[in-house]
Amino acid sequence: MNNRRRLTGVVISDKMTKTVTVAVKRTYRHPLYQKVIFDVKKYKAHDDLDCKVGDKVRIVESRPISREVHWIVEEVLEQGVRLETNGEGA
Repeated sequence: MNNRRRLTGVVISDKMTKTVTVAVKRTYRHPLYQKVIFDVKKYKAHDDLDCKVGDKVRIVESRPISREVHWIVEEVLEQGVRLETNGEGA
């Protein structure tokens, strides 16, 4: 195993070609006030595994692929709920 950073998050957008947006949640305690803080950060990751919205994935740091993409989807940990559509509007 190498020493590249790995993060676990949920895919929130897959509208781009070969790129997904992953939301990574972090929980920590404020150093002075001791209040629990929930922080969500979004990362754009290169996707060769064809992830869908709602999938829980592991992303790994990589060389810059484009201006905003510096992460790669390494593994799909669990698939999200898929809603079947028949091509109609609502």
